[in-house]
Amino acid sequence: MGEAVAILGLGTMGTGMASNLLKAGFSVSVYNRTAVKALALVGAGARFASTPAEAAKNASVVISMLADDAASREVWLGKDGALGAAKERAVLIESSTVSPAWIAELAGLAAQRGADFLDAPVTGSRLQAEAGQLSFLVGSNDAALERAAPILKAMSKEIVHLGPVGSGAKMKLINNFLCGVQIASLAEGLAWIERSGLDREKALVVLKSGAPGSPLLGAISARMADRNYRVNFLLSLMAKDLLYAQNEAAHCNVDLKTADAARSLFEVAIQQGFGDEDMSSVIEPLRNKVGLEPQCSK
Repeated sequence: MGEAVAILGLGTMGTGMASNLLKAGFSVSVYNRTAVKALALVGAGARFASTPAEAAKNASVVISMLADDAASREVWLGKDGALGAAKERAVLIESSTVSPAWIAELAGLAAQRGADFLDAPVTGSRLQAEAGQLSFLVGSNDAALERAAPILKAMSKEIVHLGPVGSGAKMKLINNFLCGVQIASLAEGLAWIERSGLDREKALVVLKSGAPGSPLLGAISARMADRNYRVNFLLSLMAKDLLYAQNEAAHCNVDLKTADAARSLFEVAIQQGFGDEDMSSVIEPLRNKVGLEPQCSK
C-alpha cells in the first residue's frame, strides 16, 4: 500500500476524496461521527477509525473535510482529537470551508506539534469530488505543499498555491460569496420568470447563452427547474459560508451588502426545512409564497 492518509469527515465531499485516494493506491483511514457513512469505503479497502485520534496516529497525512469552525475544532482539538495523536512531521491539511481566524489558530498549534500545515479548501461539489476533479486553493509554505502534492493530485484537477497559510481560506470565502449571491439572484429571477407567463425554457436559454451565463447558472438553473435537490452542496453550508465571508470582509472594512441579502434568502429556506437539501432549493420559498397568483398581472 502507498503512503498512509487519514480522512476526517465523510460528508458530501469527504467520501469522494477518500474514494479517489483508495483508487490511487494510498492506505486510507477514515473517521466520521456517523459510522454507517464509512461502510462503502471500508468495503473498498479503507480502515474505519472510531475516533479522530485513531485515524491520525499512524498517518503521514491527515485531511479534515467538515462543516464549519466548530466541527473542525472538535475533530482536531476535542476529546480524542487528531492533533494530539498526529505524528511529528505529519502533514496536516484543513480542507473545510472555515474562517481564516480558525486557520491561523490551528496552524499555530500544528507548528507547536512539529507538523507541517496547509489550509486547502476546494472548489467543486459532489460530482467533482467523486471524479477526482476538485481544485485545491492552498495556503502554505513551499516545502509543505511539496510534501502534500502527491495526495492532493490524486483528488484534483489542479492545485492553486495562493500564498502563505490562510490564503486558501480567504480565497474560498470570496469564491463562495460570489456563488451564493449569484444563486440567490437566480432564484429570484427564475421565480419571476415562472410567474410572468414567459416560457421558462426559452428564458433560461437566453440567460445561459447571454451575459449572465456561467457554469454555475447553467447547473443550478437545471436543478431549480427540475426540482432535483439531491445534495451537491448543502444549502445550510452556503448560509454559513456567506456569514463567514461577511465577517472576514469586515476585517478589511468591506461591507458585503449583497451577501447579507443573499444570506437572508438562504436562512428563510432553512426555516422552511430546506437546510439539508441542495443549495438550489433556495428557490422553493419564493415559489411557495402564500396568496400569490400563478402569474403576475399583465
